Amino acid sequence: MTDATRKALDAYLAQHPDLASLEILTPDMNGILRAKRIPRAEIETFFDKGLTGPGTTPIMNTLGDCCEPLGLGTLDGDPDKRYWPVVDTLAPIPWLKSATHQVLANWTELDGEPLGWSSRTLLANALKPLTEMGLKVVVATELEFYLLADGDGPVPQPRLGRILGTNLGQDGTQYCNPEDMAEFDDFLEAVRLACEAQDIPATTAHLEFAPGQFEINLHHVDDVVTACDHAVMLKRLIKGVAASQGMGTTFMAKPFADEPGNGLHIHISVYDEDGNNIFVDPESGEVPPIGPRMRDAIGGLGVMMKDCQAVFAPNANSYRRLKPGCYAPLSPNWGYNHRNVSLRIPVSDAKNLRIEHRVAGADANPYLVLAAILGGIHHGLANHCEPGTRVAEGQFLEDEEITLATDWPRALDNWLASDIVPTYFGDHFTKLFEMTRRDEYQQFQAVISNLDYQWYMRTV
Repeated sequence: MTDATRKALDAYLAQHPDLASLEILTPDMNGILRAKRIPRAEIETFFDKGLTGPGTTPIMNTLGDCCEPLGLGTLDGDPDKRYWPVVDTLAPIPWLKSATHQVLANWTELDGEPLGWSSRTLLANALKPLTEMGLKVVVATELEFYLLADGDGPVPQPRLGRILGTNLGQDGTQYCNPEDMAEFDDFLEAVRLACEAQDIPATTAHLEFAPGQFEINLHHVDDVVTACDHAVMLKRLIKGVAASQGMGTTFMAKPFADEPGNGLHIHISVYDEDGNNIFVDPESGEVPPIGPRMRDAIGGLGVMMKDCQAVFAPNANSYRRLKPGCYAPLSPNWGYNHRNVSLRIPVSDAKNLRIEHRVAGADANPYLVLAAILGGIHHGLANHCEPGTRVAEGQFLEDEEITLATDWPRALDNWLASDIVPTYFGDHFTKLFEMTRRDEYQQFQAVISNLDYQWYMRTV
């Protein structure tokens, strides 16, 4: 343990004398947090020596299991790796009744070398090519989710605002409805206070374009790994606060067939060593002042988008969102002030000119999503990729060409066939990811659903 870490730990423990247990959280391949708890008496040892655990934990599938075809975790005896606390993520858990606090942890080999399939390590590696160019990346995330209605049936429903004097819910989109915000004030205020307690830089919260759907945005930060830490911790926080108030919530990409899906939108800008926004053409009088390096970056993101669709849409439900009319981009188009494109340039000035990447679902792993985005930007800058025709502000996109994979197998095929993906994710992880996700696809397909019985049992 370094002197700085010891000082920070001692200060935290002194500030929280009631701390009884520490929950240690690590994100897996899907961005799902896996946890262990240790008592207060063992915290100092954990910070000093780390903790060992099954090395397959960071590459679990959505079911929290190992991918059998890999052989990892089964045939190899699942050897231990080590994980270490990220000291500045120490935080209380306000929604729990127990005096349990939390900390994120990062995986390494037993000798201390970074573990190649850890999500945080993969993102740090994807950042290096841009850092070597002398560039700094600033990032913010936006997450959409649904609050769920109470019910005892197998099919969930979105939680609607109430029509007072009746037992009816308020139908309609009700975008930014203040009465609904007031009705869910206890939840929103508890989320705000928990974000303050956990130092998660939440900003705007509002109702989205579906009943029961919300969006909470995070402030821009200049550390990409920290930005993703904030995103996964915000998801955990929202679920925890909602559960403590007797509500369910979901970040599924497409929980309801007739309502918009949940997206993970990432805003990204890039600055040189002098603090200049490299996307800006300082000589331009246009709005926005798009420079050639922004066009290069957008071109690279377009190239990478097809290859990384399996990251942006990581599971079976993800592809229910990727259909025409479902408010999800289906091709690598781009434009200014236009919400129907994949790569949107929001209204912004020369200082904060940025790209909003709108492809990923809220079910995606933020670390891997951002690693793919960084890879696309670097590829574009290094190879001067052409972005294609810009969609004009206000332009109608009625017959959008579908060029991205809208089914899971094809997305995995594109990932594995890519010449670019291994450059940023490494050969080993590229294959691990494909095998793990394809095995889960095959498990999903093997399940006989109720629809099989309803459509085929009697008629055929």
